[in-house]
Amino acid sequence: MCLILLAHGAHAEYPLVLAANRDEFYDRPTAPAAFRADAPHVLAGRDLRAGGTWMGVTRSGRWAALTNYREGAAEPATDAVSSRGEIVREFLVGSDAPDAFLRRLQPRAHEYSGFNLLVGEGGRVLYFGSRGGDPRELPSGIYGLSNDLLDTPWPKVRRGKDALRRLLSRDLSPRPAYLLELLADAEFPPDSELPDTGVGREWERMLAPLFINTPAYGTRSSTALLIGRAGSATMVERSFLPGRVAAGEVHFEFTAHRAEHHVPR
Repeated sequence: MCLILLAHGAHAEYPLVLAANRDEFYDRPTAPAAFRADAPHVLAGRDLRAGGTWMGVTRSGRWAALTNYREGAAEPATDAVSSRGEIVREFLVGSDAPDAFLRRLQPRAHEYSGFNLLVGEGGRVLYFGSRGGDPRELPSGIYGLSNDLLDTPWPKVRRGKDALRRLLSRDLSPRPAYLLELLADAEFPPDSELPDTGVGREWERMLAPLFINTPAYGTRSSTALLIGRAGSATMVERSFLPGRVAAGEVHFEFTAHRAEHHVPR
């Protein structure tokens, strides 16, 4: 993921509203969201090169989403040997409470390139950035996460949070289609608002919209996830080819149960 917009405890009917864009090179093979054969209770896409995932939810309502941390030309040397997508999978198939999981993850975060992770279960949401200090539990609110620390005010983060806030203020039952429309915003901010992350001005400009569209790299999928107070869960994922060409949409609805079905590791 390269953009996650999150409303946590900010809507009367839906304690969790999440809208996210996954940006990646088009030549990286990917499977769309599905209940996984090796973990039947986990609904997630799959990176077919490394085997992990960027976002997912279980039939109990346990969920996780991850972004990379952009370090550009200044990226430090690292002994990272593992795919960041395995972190999300590990949480989804596991049974640790979110805070216990992040405490166990923190000492080995150096095994991965820089990342940001949001995890949630039972109404709790926690954040951990491998470049940003200790894990922390988030109070109710609206949050935005791109390829820097949580709520770093990049233009896409500010614009996305404002759009999500407006949507929730006027809609008693936010629809996935509205969240996906929000994520399709391809407007470029002024150059004066661009961050400097070490990738050069041209790339900063191309990466600045909520929806990215370049010949080789761009928004591969947009996902909306809503979990209601009574446990209703809806997840819709829309996939794209280069040029913003629609490549399919999958839609899932289920009731999140507290009992978790675990897969041995």
